[in-house]
Amino acid sequence: METPMRRGDRAVTTFREQMEILVRCRVCRLALRDEEGPYLVPLNFGFTSRGEQLTLYFHSAKEGRKLRAIAADPLVAFELDTDHRLVVADRPCSFGFDYACLTGTGRAELVEDPDEKCRALSLLMYQQTGQLFSFTQQQADAVAVIRLRVERMTGKLCTR
Repeated sequence: METPMRRGDRAVTTFREQMEILVRCRVCRLALRDEEGPYLVPLNFGFTSRGEQLTLYFHSAKEGRKLRAIAADPLVAFELDTDHRLVVADRPCSFGFDYACLTGTGRAELVEDPDEKCRALSLLMYQQTGQLFSFTQQQADAVAVIRLRVERMTGKLCTR
């Protein structure tokens, strides 16, 4: 069950509004867990949605802690934020900071299908550059691609 946000006036509740935040983000922080404990890693990402089902994609080296953690426990959390702006005031306690963010959970897994890997890398490049790129299977084979099927997501818009 979703816990209501303490400041409900800041909640971004519609999928459309959440997607408006997502397209402005460039880095997604992925929270994983392994035998060493919690592990947080910032990653560039791409995404696709079908209806209100969001899928995030990340690329990675083909080995390392992140992939071992996903193999051990595919349940992950994520966070993205954007629109950062310091709100200046006359007194220290009156300063503020505007931002928009998304947080959620889902299941991560490696993409094995070569065509999906190529599409995922193209989506990642589009999110980062706004340009369309295509990838060969040889290029896609050089990296691991992680698919995160989002199961729960909340958004927050903090503005003054």
